[in-house]
Amino acid sequence: MGHSHGHSHGHGPHDDSHDAEASTGELAPELDLAIPDSELSPTQLGRRGFLRRAGLLGGAVAAGSVLGTREAAAALTAPEDASFGDYRWLAGDHHIHTQYSGDAMYRVVDQVQHAAAYGLDWMVITDHGAVAHAKIGVEKVNPDIRAARGEFEGRTLVFQGLEWNIPAAEHGTVFVHPGRNEVAVLKEFENSFDGTVNGWNDNTAANELHALEGLDFLAAAITSRRVDDAMFLANHPARRGFDSPHEIRGWRDRQPRIALGMEGAPGHQAAGMPKPLGAGSARGFYASSPTANSFPGYPLESYVTYGGFDWMTATVGGLWDSLLAEGKAWWITANSDAHTIWLEDAVRGPNSDFNANGQYEDPVHGTAGPNTLAGDFWPGYYSRTLVGTSRFSYAAVMQGLRAGRVWVDHGRLLDSLDVRVRYSGDFGGAALGSVVTPYRGARVALQIRLKTASLPNWAQFVPKLAHVDVIRGAVTGPAADRDAITTPDTKVVQTFDVSAQQGEISLSYDLGVADAPFYVRLRGSDGKQLGPGLNGAAVDPAGPLADVLGDADPWEDLWFYTNPIWVVPAQ
Repeated sequence: MGHSHGHSHGHGPHDDSHDAEASTGELAPELDLAIPDSELSPTQLGRRGFLRRAGLLGGAVAAGSVLGTREAAAALTAPEDASFGDYRWLAGDHHIHTQYSGDAMYRVVDQVQHAAAYGLDWMVITDHGAVAHAKIGVEKVNPDIRAARGEFEGRTLVFQGLEWNIPAAEHGTVFVHPGRNEVAVLKEFENSFDGTVNGWNDNTAANELHALEGLDFLAAAITSRRVDDAMFLANHPARRGFDSPHEIRGWRDRQPRIALGMEGAPGHQAAGMPKPLGAGSARGFYASSPTANSFPGYPLESYVTYGGFDWMTATVGGLWDSLLAEGKAWWITANSDAHTIWLEDAVRGPNSDFNANGQYEDPVHGTAGPNTLAGDFWPGYYSRTLVGTSRFSYAAVMQGLRAGRVWVDHGRLLDSLDVRVRYSGDFGGAALGSVVTPYRGARVALQIRLKTASLPNWAQFVPKLAHVDVIRGAVTGPAADRDAITTPDTKVVQTFDVSAQQGEISLSYDLGVADAPFYVRLRGSDGKQLGPGLNGAAVDPAGPLADVLGDADPWEDLWFYTNPIWVVPAQ
């Protein structure tokens, strides 16, 4: 069975600077409309016909869907692996701040040391895009990152990135594979395309175009071999309503190799703890109201979290599902967004001049008492993004993220998880993020193997998994409305009560005969706070409840979510 965490990787010193395995971006023959039908094999022709009838074939659609790249097309012919649990699951966090952010305080080594201690195998330093950071900070932080890479080699991989102020939208993580040009590429990107640095924050068509041009820049940096790899994920996407549905679709369609997904669960998970123990705010600091830059089609319910998860992800049949129903590979993650840590006693170093120096002086400890108003946990303490990889390396983490071999949890709800879709004649099974193409009429099954928590989490209790939900949705092709936020055919189709079970659990669900394309994803929780979902009990009978402003203890409402697997039957 795959392991969620482990530092005994069995690796000696290694150099990942040229380890990235770049996708070629070529289309499979059945997806390449420049190849006439007459030149395809019978199998390829059958697949092309099915995809055409399903509305999943065509230039823009193919480019932005799971069916549009050589990597995805490979999954059309055979699963990548042949047995359960053959991935190394590396836990990580792609959203972390340091003293080089104007609203944070800790050293890089502080964040890395805590991340390693709390079980993270990889992490991304993402200081805020800003004038001082673009001018000074993006360069000054790099020696600290490189020093941490050396100190924690073989234990925790440390990427350099930044938190992009997306033009016309919210924030996002941008990071690159380590190498000689990592600073140069990030610095040029930030100075050229950051919304705050360039005054492009307003919700205008011109600023939306600047965001797309920023993604183009990152893609070109890979093509020109300035960096081995780069990627972008949207952070806290529904917090202020700035990330419109058409912008999300546009990012993915424009550069599907760069724009990979969003935080399914934001950081700042301690912020909802009631006073005086906590800040008495909202989980994720999701306490905003619509503004002039917010997308007007979002309901007020979108501005809060549900079981700690963003509305886009937590709503069955909602915005995330509307993307998956189009076949868009838009993945979810969960991160700390660590700025200042709940109950930590450090303060910024004296005589700090951030604007002049691009950083705060090193923090001073033991002078202020526990900070109950802080809303963050250390990286790895509460939120984890687990990526299925073939090895312990920077390139492997990026490849796993791009492939969607990702599941997330809070509070270490699970020790491990492996999910596969199998069909008759297929002995391996397809993992998270895959596209499965059984022959029409083949019987398809979902197989789940998990291990419940065996040790206390960092809050010193052993969480107990209560249920696992299977969520299924029809693949309906591209939405006529680029601002669609719902899909009508997605719902919870099975709930497994596992409250009486502990240790290793195997579950199976018959997905029926493959006669039309669909996708399937999972979630589960400790079962402490459940109720009908936003689209009604017929769609989601026992989903996460809205987190209460000022009274949301994150340890009393733990969830895990997986990314999807698509089933697209061939002729």
